[in-house]
Amino acid sequence: MKYLKAPKGSEKQGCIFCDKLRASKRSDRKNLLLLRGERAFVMLNLYPYTNGHLMVAPYDHTGELESLDGETLKEMMMLVAKSIRALRKMMNPQGFNIGANLGRVAGAGVDDHVHIHIVPRWGGDTNFMPVLAETRMIPELLPQTYAGLLATLQTIDGAETKKKRRRK
Repeated sequence: MKYLKAPKGSEKQGCIFCDKLRASKRSDRKNLLLLRGERAFVMLNLYPYTNGHLMVAPYDHTGELESLDGETLKEMMMLVAKSIRALRKMMNPQGFNIGANLGRVAGAGVDDHVHIHIVPRWGGDTNFMPVLAETRMIPELLPQTYAGLLATLQTIDGAETKKKRRRK
């Protein structure tokens, strides 16, 4: 909970995504990094909007989604889908917000490394606190969420992504 006590603007310089990727895999838990793919990875958001707020980002350091190659874009969406399956299995949300904020004016907190947010949602999950006090109520600590999602992600394999498509 050190981040709650740190003064605003005390964040260190550098890219949070690249810094966490460069760390050893032994640091993944501390860095909230859940899954490393070949071209992209999944991590918990340190400042979640709701419990289970995940981010999928490419290994490539770029703020431009359109500059990523097709294989990276494909893997990112596969990781989004896998993350949704894990969140459904573990947390049973009623819906999701999925999106990317490209550029500072679009709301990107980190505008030089593109990433996709996966925010699980439940009826009544927002209240007056974010509006009046710039405070979010998160009923579970990040280490608990990390442990549960890590275990759940390990039970989901690629076979679940190959569901039969409906024929028209």
